[in-house]
Amino acid sequence: MRKIACAVAALFFCCWPVFGQDHGASVDAAEKSAQSWLRVLDTGQYGESWEKAAADFQSKIAKQKWESSLQLVRAPLGAVQSRKLKSATYTTDLPHAAKGEYVILQYQTSFANLKSAIETVAPMKEMDGSFKVSGYYIRPAD
Repeated sequence: MRKIACAVAALFFCCWPVFGQDHGASVDAAEKSAQSWLRVLDTGQYGESWEKAAADFQSKIAKQKWESSLQLVRAPLGAVQSRKLKSATYTTDLPHAAKGEYVILQYQTSFANLKSAIETVAPMKEMDGSFKVSGYYIRPAD
């Protein structure tokens, strides 16, 4: 029994890079990218936020449509009062999304006109290895 346990342990440690990959570097890179992108969004530069988004994002919504949508939805919320990261989850499988590497970031955010909201930002890894935002959602916190 001890030999089997040693063999299983050896197999586990040999395969650790496959089974137990540490995605911390990807999460960190995705969070930095999201923070930079959110700063652009926070200043009302909606067209620039589209330009800095992932290619997949840009292919799904026209720049003008993105700008007008944010004018209707985001602008009325007012200035960001606070934003705190609640969770960061690495995944390679998102429903209705292209195959790839994603980090789903959820922020507890307070706006001037909405005191408690959840912002979800989904950076994806681009072909050049950088992370760019491929999805953004806001909802009132429960």
